[in-house]
Amino acid sequence: MYPNDLHYTKDHEWVKVEGDEALIGITDFAQHQLGDIIFVELPPVGKALEVHQTIGTVESVKSVSDIYSPIAGEVAAVNEELNQTADILNKDPHGQGWIVRLKIKDKRQIEGLMSAGDYEKLLEGLEAS
Repeated sequence: MYPNDLHYTKDHEWVKVEGDEALIGITDFAQHQLGDIIFVELPPVGKALEVHQTIGTVESVKSVSDIYSPIAGEVAAVNEELNQTADILNKDPHGQGWIVRLKIKDKRQIEGLMSAGDYEKLLEGLEAS
């Protein structure tokens, strides 16, 4: 169910490595938990982020949730489409619903993230509890 070319976190973010940059977004599980997403707060381009630092927030009809950076890097771009149509995160969370593009500071940090299979096992554990 979850794309194998992405890496995942326990906080339900995903990372797609593209050369020296990485796209970051929230997982399908996260968007389901949030419900209808109505607003996304994006960071400024050029902002330096450390691992687990808040990137921005996602606001839904249910709640407001922080988005955390799975890796360190500098914000190279943000998904401006989310300013007009935040519900892209509900419709296509692993594709057009990317949130930021980071210039990767240390590629070794990717190794600490989960594979699709490991992430699915995590979700099975959450559903069982």
